[in-house]
Amino acid sequence: MTAQREWFDKDYYKVLGVSATATQKEITKAYRALARDLHPDKNPGDDVAEERFKELSAAYDVLGNEERRSEYDEVRRMGPVNMGGARPGSGGFSFNVGDMDGGGLNDLFNMFGRRGSGRANAGAGVQPRRGQDIEAELTIDFADAVTGLETTLYLTTDAQCSACHGSGAKAGTSPRVCTNCGGRGVVDDNQGMFSFSSPCYVCQGTGQTIDEPCPTCGGAGVEKRPREVKTRLPAGVDDGQTIRLKGRGGPGRSGGPNGDLLVAVHVTPHERFGRSGDNLTVSVPVTFAEAALGADIDVPTLDGSTVTLRIKPGTQPGSRHRVRGKGIATKRRTGDLIVTVNVEVPTTLSEEQRQAIEDLARASTVDVRSRG
Repeated sequence: MTAQREWFDKDYYKVLGVSATATQKEITKAYRALARDLHPDKNPGDDVAEERFKELSAAYDVLGNEERRSEYDEVRRMGPVNMGGARPGSGGFSFNVGDMDGGGLNDLFNMFGRRGSGRANAGAGVQPRRGQDIEAELTIDFADAVTGLETTLYLTTDAQCSACHGSGAKAGTSPRVCTNCGGRGVVDDNQGMFSFSSPCYVCQGTGQTIDEPCPTCGGAGVEKRPREVKTRLPAGVDDGQTIRLKGRGGPGRSGGPNGDLLVAVHVTPHERFGRSGDNLTVSVPVTFAEAALGADIDVPTLDGSTVTLRIKPGTQPGSRHRVRGKGIATKRRTGDLIVTVNVEVPTTLSEEQRQAIEDLARASTVDVRSRG
């Protein structure tokens, strides 16, 4: 959370009708009481009440959070805003927020330091920077997604320069400490009791100067090159899921950690099996006789074996049956195999089959279309 421009000229304690020493409980109680009276649902068409409610919400958004309240109090203690730049005031110094380019509280503290610090960024220097996250895509088979697999990703990305090992300097030479900033990466402009800090214009904030840049990376310390990343995808990885590989992304700078590699996984559909969460799904055809009389049928599994499923007499087309423990085995649980039974109607009949079906039809007494 960074300071907002209105923090300097809005007294949020006054908006809520509480003192600057009010407890968080008192602030919450005051907000709820006012919000109940000023809520737009209670004051339809009242623009004044609506504006007051927005102001109230803004105040509570700051004061209702202890961390943001602390930042707000710090800003208020440093002095009111005026349009004439920085000058002494009753609360210390007043600052022209228009010169802050929207940087907020962080810019303010970087420019002037914490209250009582004497000089801003006295210990500031070149800070380690985390490497960038890198995105990649991987397409795998359905079976591999179910069981998990070890694989190798072939990428062309930024990596530490193989010639200078990240220093940016030509082989046989080394970077020098910047004489302008003394290796801090920032320079100070003393203004009485405060010191304004800005990035060193000589070394561009790196704290080092390179007399002879590395010809491979041009002094950047990184180069694009192909690399292999070996990884293990967990069992049950799903289509569209993103796997984060810690530290396998772009190289860090100034001793910072590497970024991460984000792998978007695409799973090719299976010709027979489907998936529902940790459950596998499959459709199995049965004959009319098996559905009507009941039967033990063989059901395929993803590993190529079969399991026996007993269907009851009178099994209906499209009914679903569960074979426990034959789904996807993850660290959390093992799913099931969901079997959908489809009654297959023959397209051709022998004379004997036709006669049997006609006998069944004559023996049937139920009018299925008359059922409600």
